[in-house]
Amino acid sequence: MSEPIRLFVTGGTFDKEYDEIHGTLEFEDTHLPEMLQMGRCRLEVSVRTLMMVDSLDMTETDRDVIARNCQEVTEPHIVITHGTDTMVDTARVLAGKVHGKTIVLTGAMIPIAFGSSDGLFNLGGALTAVQVLAPGVYVTMNGRVFPWDNVKKNRDTGVFEPIHP
Repeated sequence: MSEPIRLFVTGGTFDKEYDEIHGTLEFEDTHLPEMLQMGRCRLEVSVRTLMMVDSLDMTETDRDVIARNCQEVTEPHIVITHGTDTMVDTARVLAGKVHGKTIVLTGAMIPIAFGSSDGLFNLGGALTAVQVLAPGVYVTMNGRVFPWDNVKKNRDTGVFEPIHP
């Protein structure tokens, strides 16, 4: 039996919905419980929504809230859903403030509500990775796992890649 995993929701494209009236992407509620069910997840996962913000709007105070929650939970394995634009910024804060736990951040380029999202794949990758990685902070996207300090989002291709291959 695997150890329980804490899953923190912070917003990002994972949980955006299309507002047909205003033609914008907005937040309503997290899709993570539904995604775990769709993926037939058989792990012990506790989901908690910390915030629902676009990562471009995330503040240092928000990052401190994420770090404090990671410090306070008893689970040694934590997955965080996060917007892709500033995921590495949050990972940097977590690496400096949270020790002795395995933390994996993941996100999506396309909202799950659109039906063709990469989010379900990325979530599965993160849940698998968090169980086998050594304590530390990582980013899991596009089927790859990166140490927090050797990853960047290539804004031209929309793919995460190592800083130093």
